[in-house]
This record gives sequence, C-alpha cells and structure tokens, in this order.
Amino acid sequence: MIPHYDAAALAALNISAQDIIAMLQKLIRGAAEGTVHAAPKAALTPPDGRYIMSTLAAMDSPPIAVTKSLVLNAANSARGLAQINGLVSLLDAETGLPLATLDNNWLTGVRTAGLSALAASYLARPDASSVGFVGTGLQARSHLAFFRQMFPLTRIKISGRGRANIDALVEAADGLDAEVVDTPRAALEGVDLAVTSVTHTAVEAPFLDANWLDAGAFLSVVDLAVPWHKQSFGALDRVIIDDLEQEATLPNKLAEPAHIHGDISGLVMGNASPRQSDTERSAFVFRGHALGDLALAALAWERLA
Repeated sequence: MIPHYDAAALAALNISAQDIIAMLQKLIRGAAEGTVHAAPKAALTPPDGRYIMSTLAAMDSPPIAVTKSLVLNAANSARGLAQINGLVSLLDAETGLPLATLDNNWLTGVRTAGLSALAASYLARPDASSVGFVGTGLQARSHLAFFRQMFPLTRIKISGRGRANIDALVEAADGLDAEVVDTPRAALEGVDLAVTSVTHTAVEAPFLDANWLDAGAFLSVVDLAVPWHKQSFGALDRVIIDDLEQEATLPNKLAEPAHIHGDISGLVMGNASPRQSDTERSAFVFRGHALGDLALAALAWERLA
C-alpha cells in the first residue's frame, strides 16, 4: 500500500526555515544545471468561483517527481471544511512508481512560508524586529514560525476578520508584543516585515496600498496580489516575483512588468540584486512555484523514507 503522511506526521519532522532555504537554493542551482525540472503552474477558474490548480516538478538525484493538485472553494466553509484541499503525490522519477502521498494543506502552508523565507534572506533587513499580518490563517502562522527563526522579532501587528484565526495567531505569537489592529493599513505601517494572505475569493475590490509601508520594510504578498492596488507596487524600490518564465505564460499579471526587478531564481543565481540599503522598500509577490513544492516534499521524503 502507498503510504500517506498526514499533517501531524509531517509537522513532527520539524523542518526549519534554514532547511527549506538550503533545499530551495540547491534546486534552483540544479534547474540552472539541467538536473531539476519544473513546469509552469496550471490553473482552472470555473465560473462558480472555484480555483483549481496543479504543479509539477522533478529532480534527478534522488529521482523524485512531485505533483500537487488542489481546489480552493469558498463554499467549503459552509460544509465545515477548509477552503483549500488537495493532495501531493511523490513518484520515482525514473520508473514512475508511486512512493507516497502527503497532506496538501501542510505542504502548501510550509512551502509558501519557505519561499518567503528565501526571499526575505535576500531582501529583508537582518535586524527586523516587527512584523505585520493582513490575513490570519494558515499562511500567517507558517510565516510567523519561519520569520521567528530568522529575525529578532519582538512585536507583531494583526489585522483579520475571523476571530478564531486571530486568536490562533496571537497564541502562536506567544512571547511577542501582540497588537490586534482595526485596519489593514495599521497592520502594514510601522513594521519591518509584512505578510498579506487574504483569501482571494473574499476580495471584492483592491484595498491595500504599498505606499503604506515604512522605509526599509520587506513585504511578502502570498495572495496573488488580488487585494492590492497593483499600481502602488511602483512606489517600491524592489519587487521580486517567484518565476519570470511562468509569469510570462499567464495573462493575469501579479504586477506591472515595469515594476518587477527579477525572480527568486535570479536572487539565488546572482542575476537579480538583493537589498541595497537599509531604507529600501522591497516586496516578494508570490503566485506558486513548483520548485517550492518539490523542495518541501523532497525534504519530507528524505526524513520519512
């Protein structure tokens, strides 16, 4: 029988921010050398508001292929289910034989935070001590866990709508000075790091503005930039996306091409510039990178097999 590893089993592996940063750097260099392979993300948007997505990536050594398929459906809340559900499968990349399946929601939460952590290692000030969140679900908790490992955080500001998620994030911030604020703007102003993870099905019109960020701030946008006034990204000194090649194939752009300074692979390979000054305002705008799924799945399989 093909083993399935649930969220509890995967969380027990204690994969750290530095673990996934190192694996992502390895895979990005492997992609440049031709030993790691990734396809552009595929997505369907049925007229009823569902978002159906899949990613595919593989590495030659060890030979692992990873596919992830998920469905985002706001109607799941009324069913007592998470809005996002799916499955991650691992195959032997040489024989095609199945190795295992992994919990999708755990992998998506941690790999997204891992990509943000990689971007932050190049773009954020190392002395960052405060973080603001707009959106308080799984992504917020995953990002907080990794950023606490990387930066000397002392303070957190939180803006969200669901009381249960707000309370869970405050609990995760134990030991930090936590402030629940009344508006998204209040969460983004006066912080060194910021993360937005607003469910895109809940956005009727853009309401976030990059001009609110302080000098020196780093912003991680993991909600397809749907809640953002995208023209405001032009006020930032540096905007990095996850994959320029993938972005070129998709019609609905994360940001105006003129505002984008490179992608995450460019940072690792030296083709895009990291932070240049303490006052620079920078952002990482995330769509979904198959190498992130591969990195985390490979780390998990390495420890499970």
